[in-house]
Amino acid sequence: MKWIYDSKNIDFYELSNLYKIAPLGDKKVEDLKIVFANSMYKCFVYDEEKLVGVGRVLADGVDCAYICDVAIHPEYQGKGVGKSLVCKLLEFSYGHNKIILYSYPGKEDFYVKLGFAKMNTAMAIFKNQGQAFEWKLIK
Repeated sequence: MKWIYDSKNIDFYELSNLYKIAPLGDKKVEDLKIVFANSMYKCFVYDEEKLVGVGRVLADGVDCAYICDVAIHPEYQGKGVGKSLVCKLLEFSYGHNKIILYSYPGKEDFYVKLGFAKMNTAMAIFKNQGQAFEWKLIK
C-alpha cells in the first residue's frame, strides 16, 4: 500500500467515486477540492494505482481535531485499511485537547475499539436535516 498525505496530485473524480461506492454519498468534485485544501491532515491510501482509502482531519492545532470523511473501498473493507487509516489520523491529531468524529449508524463499535467514547451531548445542524434524519445521523 502507498500512503499520500497531501492532495496535490489527487484525482478528485476517483475520490468522488470512492465516496459513492463506500458508500458515503455523492460528494461533488469541486466540494472535495475545497474541503481537502482546508483540512490540516489528510490520508490517501493506494493499492498500486487504485485509491482504496481516504480520510481527513479539520483541526486548529491545539484544541479540537475532527476526523471526517473516512471511506474505504468495498473490496478493502474488513482488511485493516480503515483501522490503519484512522490510527494515522489519530497520530497526526495527537496533542489536541479533543479528537472527535461522528460515525454512521452501525459503525460505532469500530471506533470504540480504536479508543473513541460515545458522547452524551453531541449536537448537529445539517444542511439537509431531512437526509441526516433519514440516514439516522440525528434523532
